[in-house]
Amino acid sequence: MQFKLQLFFWVFSGLMCFGQQKSISITMDDVPNTAKYQKDGYSPMLLKLLDSLDIPFTIFINEDKILKTDSINLNKSLLESWVKSDNALIGNHTFSHPRYSDVGLNTFIQDVEKGETLTKQYAAKYGKDLTYFRFPFNDMGKDTVQHMQIREYLQSENYRIAPFTVESSDWMFDYVYQHYLDNGEDEKAKAIGKQYVEKTLALVGFFDEMAKGLYGRSVKHIYLCHDNAINTDYLGEIITRLKQNDYQIISFKESLTDPIYDQEDRYYKKWGISWLYRWMDTQTERVKWMKQEPELTEIQSLYQQILDD
Repeated sequence: MQFKLQLFFWVFSGLMCFGQQKSISITMDDVPNTAKYQKDGYSPMLLKLLDSLDIPFTIFINEDKILKTDSINLNKSLLESWVKSDNALIGNHTFSHPRYSDVGLNTFIQDVEKGETLTKQYAAKYGKDLTYFRFPFNDMGKDTVQHMQIREYLQSENYRIAPFTVESSDWMFDYVYQHYLDNGEDEKAKAIGKQYVEKTLALVGFFDEMAKGLYGRSVKHIYLCHDNAINTDYLGEIITRLKQNDYQIISFKESLTDPIYDQEDRYYKKWGISWLYRWMDTQTERVKWMKQEPELTEIQSLYQQILDD
């Protein structure tokens, strides 16, 4: 009975407050990509793209990327440029991107705090808050104890854990894409870029249909992607196609006003699955939906083949 009442609330509040408008926010992990910045002659190409589109976006920062090339001062300026963008919300993604379930609580907390140093300085300079945290690999712990411990810590530091509903393994597409570009196989790279666009749109459509099946309406989706080459070249096309499909691009903060994000996370393993799965009561229900996802076997096969060569 309680679940039926809660479902009625979700549907009713969605219809009253949000109508049937489809919307999605863009969130980007592993910012700033200093290796690509150097490769592009110290021009922030992805940031320029987002600014030209004039859409809201949220970045999750790994400050160790400042040290990944020998141009540390330029890299600091790159990070500052991301933070000061009028359209950007900012979040912590730890300093060095460790997997929480492997390193454990104390080491992970140290990395979270180390990852705030520059970000907080730039946030204060531009009048912004640092209130969002996203786990590397979306690994929130190997069991209920780890989940509980890190949640309590993040809450004590006034961090809100950043959810997502849609991701399309863009990191894997990017690995293959860059491999082809580095080897002068531009046509193969272009084919991977087009495949990335189509698979991303298919996954957005799938998770929207899942939401309708679960909650009786479209929800305010959150897309997780990364600061990488394939998004520099193809995220603009994805956003254009989303708009053509009647999606409004909204801020992460606005997405979080959807009452679905107030639900309890019921998933206590380390795998970084969509929050639409995390809110489900049983693994049986998750698996049922997972089996219906658009498959990524082709890109997985290419990725593995390149790794093995």
